[in-house]
Amino acid sequence: MGYTMSKLELDAYVCDSETSNRTSRKPRKQNDISFEIDSEIAHITKLRSEPDEQLFKIMNSRKGNVISVVKMLAAREANFSKRGNFSLADRSYVLGQFLPVKGPCCIDRMNSRAYVSQFSTDGSLFVAGFQGSHIRIYDAGNEWRIRKDILARSLRWTITDTSLSSNQQFLVYASMSPIVHIVDVRSGSAESHANITDIHNGLDFSENDEGDYSFGIFSVKFSSDGRELVAGSSDDSIYVYDLESNSVALRISAHSSDVNSVTFADETGHLIYSGSDDNFCKVWDRRCFVSRGRPAGTLVGHLEGITFVDSRGDGRYLITNGKDQTTKLWDIRRMTSTASCARPRTFDWDYRWMDYPEKAKKLRHPSDQSLATYRGHSVLKTLIRCYFSPTHTTGQRFIYTGSSDHSVYIYDVVTGDQVAKLDYHESAVRDCSWHPDRPVMVSSSWDGDLAKWEFPGAQRSTPSRRPRRPIY
Repeated sequence: MGYTMSKLELDAYVCDSETSNRTSRKPRKQNDISFEIDSEIAHITKLRSEPDEQLFKIMNSRKGNVISVVKMLAAREANFSKRGNFSLADRSYVLGQFLPVKGPCCIDRMNSRAYVSQFSTDGSLFVAGFQGSHIRIYDAGNEWRIRKDILARSLRWTITDTSLSSNQQFLVYASMSPIVHIVDVRSGSAESHANITDIHNGLDFSENDEGDYSFGIFSVKFSSDGRELVAGSSDDSIYVYDLESNSVALRISAHSSDVNSVTFADETGHLIYSGSDDNFCKVWDRRCFVSRGRPAGTLVGHLEGITFVDSRGDGRYLITNGKDQTTKLWDIRRMTSTASCARPRTFDWDYRWMDYPEKAKKLRHPSDQSLATYRGHSVLKTLIRCYFSPTHTTGQRFIYTGSSDHSVYIYDVVTGDQVAKLDYHESAVRDCSWHPDRPVMVSSSWDGDLAKWEFPGAQRSTPSRRPRRPIY
């Protein structure tokens, strides 16, 4: 299963789960309408995160009811399923019960705001970027030692994004500049000072020899093969950078406002998703629409700007966080042409220092194409990020997001339930990351802390607090 539970940990879980099953999973309302989700995505999610019907029959349990993990382990040992082991769905079901909600322990504490933090694709490394020029790479084992402390070159305002290549060799980092820097994280010393102990090569997205510093990069991602970068910028554009030719391969005037987030839809790299302050999420197919600079389609539904986009990895489903205080789930087969995308007028407010108007929270876009809307967290002050939970341990059964109210929220994709709220931080949680193979999550906040959350029963340190200096 990727993670072995001791008897002590298992007993602790059973005790906790019996309590949580009596108190959680209450029906949740969306604008006074019962939450419902498209049957196809619900079916796919359940196939990947629930045991098969045969196991329910063996356990004398109805489909949809909670099956005891202890009974599942006993059935596996007796080989009742005739498979000799758990299926992938069985494993996801078991580990999906062990939500990383206990703790936390403080991994690191900096005197500057944490803006980005993510596990590597294999979970061996963890990267965190701070406003005060530091990017730290940790060995994500028991000790959580700092493998590399990178001091960013030519930083403008803050580290806006980082991305680690799939082979964990190269890291790119961006700030409010058209220059994205790339570092070989396997070379040099643990202390990485730009062009002193390590070479931080600058990748110029400005497409001219003079260096146009009038825009910055909000979002940057490696392709799965490590040959390209996709970036979203404050000049309303999407860029694709070819690392082999060391040049911009594609620039699209994609939106009418800042492009806050971009990502590849799947491992092929053909489809790109983008989210912007113009309220729209757009889908770009590089095989068909690049020459005309037109999107394959547009997803309409947010009433305010989009802060983040995350793909389910199947080239079909994605989620977005919006300044209308919602996370939305989308199916790109429902996208529309740009010709019909009228932008509704809402309220004059600024999310950076104003609360979202109460009367606006009850509004819904008249042409909303999303499959589901998740509410409870707050998207204020900064570009709060949201994600699907890991495939191998949960079957992507959950959506989790940071929040400006200092918490992390976890929602059930299918029911819309808020299944957990993680409280520890003293300022906005801009980013958070769920380990791909273990029930561990790390949240990063503007209070400067990196906090690690684990499942019930895991050994953990007591959360530590100390007087803070002001963080600016």
